[in-house]
Amino acid sequence: MRVRVRRHAAWAAGLEDAAAWARWCANPKELERGGKPDVAFLPALLRRRCSPLARIMLHVAFHCCDADELATASTVFASRHGNINESIEMLEQLARGQGLSPTLFSHSVHNAQAGLFSIAAHNRAASSSIAAQDDTFGCAWLEAMTLLSRDPQGRCLLVIGEVPLAPVFADLVDEPEASYGLALLLEVASGDDGIGVSLAGRSEPRRPARWPDSLEFLRFLCSDANRFELASALRRTIWER
Repeated sequence: MRVRVRRHAAWAAGLEDAAAWARWCANPKELERGGKPDVAFLPALLRRRCSPLARIMLHVAFHCCDADELATASTVFASRHGNINESIEMLEQLARGQGLSPTLFSHSVHNAQAGLFSIAAHNRAASSSIAAQDDTFGCAWLEAMTLLSRDPQGRCLLVIGEVPLAPVFADLVDEPEASYGLALLLEVASGDDGIGVSLAGRSEPRRPARWPDSLEFLRFLCSDANRFELASALRRTIWER
């Protein structure tokens, strides 16, 4: 099965529109660690329930789809670390003998973004939330393909996002530290159109990444290249036009 990217949307601090991202893809620079996207399209009650990661992921999701697609597309929300910073904060509060906030607790589950999206978009379609260490983007793409194989006439919204890890864990991973999000609206391609994916064994140790995997894919998507490869600790995932 080959997949076509019907539409995409990305966000990082200072990169707010398609023109800015086109310039970044052509000449990437270090991404900001913080920033807060506009989510004025959400009801006030939902905005108050959004963690920093949720704001980013919902921002790109809503900017990637029209109204009908928001309500009907299946979804995959992917984040290597998800809302672990909120869990760390709660553990620190417990260690200090403080009470816990119910709102903060609701942010701590990995599928919080998927749940908030389904409420805001009135979306009852199938949804998955993925965390797969350094293979998160590749596994999320494969998960989106499984949802499309179940409904070849439908579309799948793949949303990837991260915020920097809390200092207590930050030294345990080797990855770019940045706040960013990417949404890809995917559909089954006809004939030889679109992007195919294959898997291969790991050939050499993975080198430290300079840019997040999903944004490296965005650079491939916006280029004329025919092939793109990501290596994780276990395997290589290869995309080909």
